[in-house]
Order: sequence, then structure tokens, then C-alpha cells
Amino acid sequence: MESFVAIDVETTGLSPARGARVIEIAAVKVVRGQVTAELCSLIQIGVPVSAATTRVHGITTAMLAGQPTPGEIWPQFLWFIEHHPIVAHNAPFDMRFAHSELQRLGLSMTNPSHCTLKIGRRKYPRLPSHKLEYLARHVLGKLPPGIQLHRALGDAHLTAMVWEEMNNALLGENN
Repeated sequence: MESFVAIDVETTGLSPARGARVIEIAAVKVVRGQVTAELCSLIQIGVPVSAATTRVHGITTAMLAGQPTPGEIWPQFLWFIEHHPIVAHNAPFDMRFAHSELQRLGLSMTNPSHCTLKIGRRKYPRLPSHKLEYLARHVLGKLPPGIQLHRALGDAHLTAMVWEEMNNALLGENN
């Protein structure tokens, strides 16, 4: 794949059907193996973030004050991703939330999506865990320095690296 956009969302819960919302979005555009652009924003949703949610990713209600609203950031997200395929770790989760947030605004996206979790489980079935950080350690050899796990931008960058490395490995196997 010549170009793609790796995305990650941080949310207030596990299901948009139960009222959970996206409070951080990141997208990393990769063209011919090089990161060419990134988009990252906290999102002010107008409701408090629970302590349990904050324990997962460290995002607090205070951090969201003054940040862009969904109506400001999601149109930017659509402009950013353009027609590029989307890559995410546990893509059904991220895509479900993205579609839900876009639908609230009367917007939609039709980009194809690919899942590093699904491919990782198929390619490396014996790994004890297929969480992003474990899959990354296995595929990349170690976690890159400076990557902040469980925050959208760090996870989007890590997803892009894992995707690139898994694709390179698959191409190598087919030659």
C-alpha cells in the first residue's frame, strides 16, 4: 500500500451505543514508508471524564477545557484522511467510534480500513498478548523511544510502524 493513515482514538468508554465519546483523536499519514503529516487533538465533549477513564489514558476533564469541539475537529479529520485507507489497532473499535462521532454531525467516511490486531493474531498466533505494545515489541524488536502508549498520537505512530513492518515482512515472504 503506497499510502495510508494510521489512526487511534481515546474514549470515555467502550461503546458509543452506551454514550461513550471520543476525547482524543490522532491520525498519522504515511506515504511510501514516510510519515508526511499528523493530526492530533483532544476534544471537548462537554461532559466530565470519569476517574476510571482517566486511569486508562491519563486524560482529565481539565485537559479538555478549551479544546476543539467535535464539530470543529471531525471535519478536519475527514479533510486530513482524504481517500487514504485507514489502519488501526483493533480497527472495529476505532472505526465504530469514528463513524458514531461523524454520524452525530451528519458526516460520513467510506475509507477502507485495515486492522493490525487482526493481522497480528493471524500472523503471530503464539504471542501471549496481541495488545499494541506487545505486538510492536515483537514486530519491531523493541518499543521506539519517546512513544507515549495509551495516548492517541503515540498509538497511531506505533500502529503505523507495526503496519509497515508487517507489510514488509509479508512482501519479503512472497519474494
